[in-house]
Amino acid sequence: MKTTILFFIFLVGGSSITFAQHDMKKMHGVKHAVKDTLAEKDDDDIAEMDDTMQSMHHDMNMATMSSAFSLNLPMARNGSGTAWNPDATPMYGYILHSHKWMFMFHGDLFIRYNKQDISGVGSRGAEKWDAPDMLMVMGQRKIGKKGLFHFNAMFSTDALIAGGSGYPLLFQTGETWNGKPLVDRQHPHDLFSELSVSYAYAFNPKTDVFLYAGYPGEPALGPVVFMHRPSGMFNPDAPIVHHWEDATHISFGVATLGVRNGKFKLEASSFTGREPDENRYDFDRPLFDSWSGRLSFNPSANWALQVSHGFIKSPEVLHSTEDVNRTTASATYVYPINSNKYVTATALWGQNAIAGEDTSNSALLEATLKMKKLALYMREEWVTKTTGELNLNAMQYGPHTQYAINMLTAGAGYDLFGVGPVTVAAGAQLSWYTSDAKLEGLYGSNPLAGEIYLHIYPKRMK
Repeated sequence: MKTTILFFIFLVGGSSITFAQHDMKKMHGVKHAVKDTLAEKDDDDIAEMDDTMQSMHHDMNMATMSSAFSLNLPMARNGSGTAWNPDATPMYGYILHSHKWMFMFHGDLFIRYNKQDISGVGSRGAEKWDAPDMLMVMGQRKIGKKGLFHFNAMFSTDALIAGGSGYPLLFQTGETWNGKPLVDRQHPHDLFSELSVSYAYAFNPKTDVFLYAGYPGEPALGPVVFMHRPSGMFNPDAPIVHHWEDATHISFGVATLGVRNGKFKLEASSFTGREPDENRYDFDRPLFDSWSGRLSFNPSANWALQVSHGFIKSPEVLHSTEDVNRTTASATYVYPINSNKYVTATALWGQNAIAGEDTSNSALLEATLKMKKLALYMREEWVTKTTGELNLNAMQYGPHTQYAINMLTAGAGYDLFGVGPVTVAAGAQLSWYTSDAKLEGLYGSNPLAGEIYLHIYPKRMK
């Protein structure tokens, strides 16, 4: 908790951080003033002023930070890994630039009380104070006229604050703690959630090629991960469909090659299929035993669509002989209503296929209406999970029986005040579950979960 809070204090105190939209106006004014005085100066003065103008021109170009993977696309298209968001996506963060580099800082912290199964109808609900969080720093610079180098680092203190067992979340599955499967809990994210570099080359305004490498990183599989989607950023929980759709976002060893042509992008990745181990502070062994491919299409500034497929070698340590073929498709929409209001939504489908078992499917629909201070959001999820995934007695429930699970979440957050470039909001949400009648002996009938929280996040960039 101390590490996370200190990071946000650093951001609040960072008065030297430059906001690009203000600098652009100042630079244009200074540049024209310099031009007006050139006629009155000698050759040495003119040369010195010309150097100043070039430096300012460089700063102006850097202030309009491009996409991480194309000099010809806007920064707003950056999602997670190499995935695309719509160009109209609102951006929350801080920009700092030097002579050659542009840096962007972003973070997200929820300080909350979380109680699953408020009414006590089942035996699998739990409660906890915790603080899901993530901290990011990105940097990039041009290499020559057509090259772009970018790095990305993302950190999380989930394990330090919530412990190795993560936080309570009914019907959530995936990964382990103390050698046992984590069920009805969301696993914590690793301290080092992404350390990646990339190089992009622009052949012309319509065509780019890029190479991305991460340890850890995110392969080209699935949509933008949940905490970076504009439709999901105000919800503190991971979706219970996470391991059907975007769970490969922390893979210890990723290499991706991609090419963009106009509105389309085609990518292929080699990566490590095994989920991160229980030690959330180390670097797992890179294996590069899995692969994926993704086709992305942004038809306009408001839309981002993708389809992807991947082979994931032995993702779960307790089921080391099981490989997963995962297929996903998604559409994200962002509509700016005015400068202080926007609406955004994501529809997402995912499928896991394991040899010898019935194919398992999932679907998610989430949406957010953000006004000047108020954020209203919802998320509807449906997924089929098996006896093994829910850690049920195979003799009683059947070894590979699938159970349909539904979860509906509705919440609201309200911005209380700002401290420098940081916003502090208060919020609450309720989640209502329905599941197969055979599970009512454990979960009860329609359990209800609730949370209250403080949300600390960056101000929106204009």
